[in-house]
Amino acid sequence: MKDLIRNFSIIAHIDHGKSTLADRILEITGAVDKRQFKDQLLDDMELERERGITIKASTVKLLYKAKDGKTYNLNLIDTPGHVDFTYEVSKSIAACEGALLLVDAAQGVEAQTVANLYLALEHSIVIIPVINKIDLANAEIEKTKQQIVDILGLDPDEIILASAKENIGTENILERIVKKVPPPSGDDERALQALIFDSSYDVYRGVIIYIKVVNGSIKTGMKIEMMGIGASYEVKEVGVFKPKPDVIDKLNSGEVGYLTCGIKNAKEVVIGDTITSLENPASNALPGYKKINPMVYCGIYPVNSKDFDALKDAMGKMKLQDASFIYEPESSTSLGFGFRCGFLGLLHMEIIQERLQREFDLNLVITTPSVIYKIKKKDGKVIDVDNPAKLPPVHEIDSIEEPFVKAYIFLPKETMGSILELAESKRGKYISTEYLGVEKAQLIYEVPLSEVIVDFYDKIKSLTRGYGSLDYEFIDYRKTNIVRLDILINGKLCDALSSFVHKERAHQKGKLLVEKLKELIPRQLYKVAIQAAIGGSVIAREDVRALGKHVTSKCYGGDITRKRKLWEKQKLGKKRMKQFGEVQIPQEVFIAALKL
Repeated sequence: MKDLIRNFSIIAHIDHGKSTLADRILEITGAVDKRQFKDQLLDDMELERERGITIKASTVKLLYKAKDGKTYNLNLIDTPGHVDFTYEVSKSIAACEGALLLVDAAQGVEAQTVANLYLALEHSIVIIPVINKIDLANAEIEKTKQQIVDILGLDPDEIILASAKENIGTENILERIVKKVPPPSGDDERALQALIFDSSYDVYRGVIIYIKVVNGSIKTGMKIEMMGIGASYEVKEVGVFKPKPDVIDKLNSGEVGYLTCGIKNAKEVVIGDTITSLENPASNALPGYKKINPMVYCGIYPVNSKDFDALKDAMGKMKLQDASFIYEPESSTSLGFGFRCGFLGLLHMEIIQERLQREFDLNLVITTPSVIYKIKKKDGKVIDVDNPAKLPPVHEIDSIEEPFVKAYIFLPKETMGSILELAESKRGKYISTEYLGVEKAQLIYEVPLSEVIVDFYDKIKSLTRGYGSLDYEFIDYRKTNIVRLDILINGKLCDALSSFVHKERAHQKGKLLVEKLKELIPRQLYKVAIQAAIGGSVIAREDVRALGKHVTSKCYGGDITRKRKLWEKQKLGKKRMKQFGEVQIPQEVFIAALKL
């Protein structure tokens, strides 16, 4: 019965206890056998468990017997909390009618809490506020309550107090979900409309498509059509997650589950597409998702060029699991063939890189990240450039524009001075300060995106001892003075180490980079010159000393001309080596360049 279905997700800032609350809900509803239980059960990726963060939204069907005697069918979607995975949250919210908004009793309302609340309000779903971790010694319940009322504008009487770790208040949360979250609308008799909100890949079954059935029903053997791409398939298997996949006969309207059609090519499934019946198609598709544009770009290349095809295959499968990740082939003179990839942020980039290396056993080289610059040429043409190698010659450029974002920084008041200093050092333009209660404040700055993507978030966290948080939104493009910093090794351009840098900082960055490269590039049998250059002028230089080779060790006694002859021969050999020899650049060099 549809009246007994409740679809809800858990949203919060990173590390406010979403996965732990999901664990308690799974325990209470008896979804998992005690012998198979482990903490953060829905974070099944090795990387998620290692870092203690949720990367992928995961869904699970639960049966809960409420106090009114009825057994409800709860579909829970656990979502990530980091700013880089907002797209996962927006997809999950679109498949729900309600959301639990979790706030840490010690940390209070943070940037991503506000961002996630706005996402939920856009979809007009029911919000249930929960203050979590009330058992902590430094929990400030009344202050957090006040923040939820002042900042989020929610009703104080609706707030539930809980501790997921100690299993306090979990029953109240489930009862509130049953009472407050409406059952899904939709009609079993109407033409099939099912929203694809996620997907994954299985070696044996092919692409597993996660769906929410809005109208109609879907069953095994049925012929279906993807309305966006116009392709048709036969349903091989229909099921739900409990949390392991459980095969059933059919999914009715309002239900969340998965289906397989034996699709082997990852590109055939588009997140946000609508599935309908081939025999009785729906007249229109469901509204999909707002397309999220990548913020950060970098090159990913295989260390061994023979792995290019394996990397291409891995990229396709990764795109299937993460629709916000984009890639296209490119080539580099120093690294060969690879891909130019777009990410939502630096953590997103790091996670994708690690997953490609672990899950597909690939050895990769990553180039310096950059954002998209708009280049206005003197002939009036405007081009988008995300790769320093594609920057036109200086004499062809009229002006360069870079993307700016509005940064919302939440912080304790006592750290205001150091954060203001940090924002100014990042070329930030101060907009306003808002005081939230006695101890918290919100700073609003306009900052170039290129300054935000590298280490801005990490520095805010360290300067505020973990209590600060950041959220940002794109505003527009503004004129800037950006130059391309090139690295030359023995006079040869190493395009993988080229980067965009603001003219004021070019000298400082060039000097730091060549000093770091001098430490990391292994010594050769000849001297290696490392230079940083802008256009045609060298701004910094360091030399890697040659390895000494004692060619006259075998000479004992005799005339000095014997030794001179050997030294002359060695000199010619070194000259030839320098002419034809290749300086091997280890992976650590690229990582060091990233961190500068």
